[in-house]
Amino acid sequence: MRKVRITVLKTTLDKELAEEYGVPGLSTCPFHKPGQVFYADYAKPEGLCDEAWKAIYQYVFALAHGVDGPFYYSDWIREKGVAICSCNDGLRPVIFKLEATDEESVPQ
Repeated sequence: MRKVRITVLKTTLDKELAEEYGVPGLSTCPFHKPGQVFYADYAKPEGLCDEAWKAIYQYVFALAHGVDGPFYYSDWIREKGVAICSCNDGLRPVIFKLEATDEESVPQ
């Protein structure tokens, strides 16, 4: 099993939906900032949002176990061993880049 690097690419806010459904003053995710990096394999890395982990763990698991793509029908990501995913917050999703590494994972 390999470690997977999780990089926060972007935090977003859908202003139209936030104005209609969000609490006053809602802004981008308070937990993650672009450039943050986490490493994972079989378990959620410390500091990563629980809801984000629920949305991306299946890709982390696949990459950690050697699946290098292409995911779906070759119509998504052009680079093998990479997935671009987002958390499931519909008002302020965070975009993550998942990359398989050559670093072996050792269960603790």
